[in-house]
Amino acid sequence: MKILVTGAAGFIGSHLAEKLHSMGHEVIGMDNFSGYYNVHLKRQNANQLRSFGIPMIELDICVDFLVTILPRDFDYVFHCAAQPGISSTSTFEDYLNNNIIATHHLTDFANQHLNLKLFINIGTSSIYGSDVYCDEEQMAKPVSNYGVTKLAAEQIAMTHSRLGNFPACSLRLYSVYGSRERPDKMFSQLIKCGLNGREFPLFLGSLTHKRSFTHIKDIVEGIVSVIGKEKLCDGQIINLGTDKEYTTEEGMQVVEKLLKTKIQSKEKPARSGDQLRTKAVIIKARDLLNYNPTVLLEEGVQEQIDWFKSQ
Repeated sequence: MKILVTGAAGFIGSHLAEKLHSMGHEVIGMDNFSGYYNVHLKRQNANQLRSFGIPMIELDICVDFLVTILPRDFDYVFHCAAQPGISSTSTFEDYLNNNIIATHHLTDFANQHLNLKLFINIGTSSIYGSDVYCDEEQMAKPVSNYGVTKLAAEQIAMTHSRLGNFPACSLRLYSVYGSRERPDKMFSQLIKCGLNGREFPLFLGSLTHKRSFTHIKDIVEGIVSVIGKEKLCDGQIINLGTDKEYTTEEGMQVVEKLLKTKIQSKEKPARSGDQLRTKAVIIKARDLLNYNPTVLLEEGVQEQIDWFKSQ
């Protein structure tokens, strides 16, 4: 199959592109190399993909005219590109442009593919709101600009499915971690602080926040499992995560155990839009995709530590 992966230089996108390539597909990666975090890390990811023979195209979906740049014979489009997180440095315009406008442009491009088998939007559990333990039928109640604009992006893609323009689905991911994780994410910061004797920035109240920490290997296996299941997936919203739940404190303890150190923390003001709980309900993913996450938290964190040290 010929497959386009947007955001291919990022954490999830680079792992996904690599996995699809290993499965024998023809993969084209695309990224705008935004400065949300250290662009050098994205360049490293892109260079690794190129070393496998995966072309990487640098362009901005928000402004570039895709039809004049990209081929129009893709079998699948995996849309990973987004303005992530709830960083105070991101403006509403950043979320608007990189989540809504970009998705609008990409789906317009996808609508010109007469033989597109499936458009896969990579969504987020942030769409549900602040306290998440529900199936896909739960009403969306986002509490951040990130969640609001990712919900809009998801609905842009799903509208094309409802209109019969092309098949589409959306996968809502839960707290992904592992090698190449963004440096602003929890485990990246914990590992960095543990190895370098620095204080971990702990947001007020977050020690008891609960998450379905899901390793990148399990997430990617879930994402690629839509291939060949277009009729089952078309029009569907599907949770991808693990049904195991951990607090921030338990995550810290795992890192401390593996690094054999005690990590000191420095309290910071609570973040607006931070979620209190995200526990994945994955019954639908098990039924439709035969999805079965297997990586235990300690095993996954060790993989990330090993990668961090090697870098």
